[in-house]
Amino acid sequence: MPREVLEYLDPQPGATIVDCTVGAGGHLRLIAEAMGHGRIIGLDRDPVALALAGAQPLPPGVRLDLLHSDFRHTGERLHELGVEQVDGVMADLGVSSMQLATAERGFSFAAEGPLDMRMDPRQPLTAHEVVNQFDERTLADLIFQFGEERRSRRIARAIVRSRPLHTTAQLAGVVGAVSRSVNPKGRRGLHPATRTFQALRIVVNAEIEALTDWLTSLPTWLRPGGRAVVISFHSLEDRPVKQSFRAGAGAGIYELLTRRMVRPSEEEMGRNPRARSAKLRAVGRLAV
Repeated sequence: MPREVLEYLDPQPGATIVDCTVGAGGHLRLIAEAMGHGRIIGLDRDPVALALAGAQPLPPGVRLDLLHSDFRHTGERLHELGVEQVDGVMADLGVSSMQLATAERGFSFAAEGPLDMRMDPRQPLTAHEVVNQFDERTLADLIFQFGEERRSRRIARAIVRSRPLHTTAQLAGVVGAVSRSVNPKGRRGLHPATRTFQALRIVVNAEIEALTDWLTSLPTWLRPGGRAVVISFHSLEDRPVKQSFRAGAGAGIYELLTRRMVRPSEEEMGRNPRARSAKLRAVGRLAV
């Protein structure tokens, strides 16, 4: 949603902007070009993404600092740089298309890869450990909570009975077999393993906890008059963003720039099918 990001973030020349989930640097480049000169601080847990972002051609007047960090620690990283407040914040949540397309990262069932799913390779917990070591009840609860999967107990039971599982294809096959046993004719649309893979990824990367921490700290380092833009891709991400922004507006901390979530244009969804799930929300920081 490049047009919408620039519209709501409104980066001005000389501003300091934080891209909290820099990815391969697509939004970073657009923001830099809109500013012309200023400073961008980019964070990401994925060192591969940071390397790609660092290779983006930027205007010579834009200073770029790239940090290998979970976005939940944005405030701490800014403090280490001597930056107490910033003029704008961008966060594009969830897994990136680049990560999904890299089979050896283990995020996708579209190609066989190891059960990894770590955004940061320094993390100790992997999907392999969750799938093969967590007990059945815990697995079922996690798949239900973070995948919103109504067949979570059947799926957890099938996973435990099929252990050990080592690859994404093996896991997708187990989950697919549960779906076929319940509905032999199947149905078009969502792959039966989608919700289970989403749940495992969220657990491995502690995504909801990180988002909650980030939302809590945001008002302390977003300058009055500054703006924050968040893109989410499913209700588990969008719900806490919506609740935090509305609560902040009620407390006089934020002005809601988007009364309702903003969706991509039909043109963008046709060009980029993944954009169909995108939801954008934005706030402006008020002086308290």
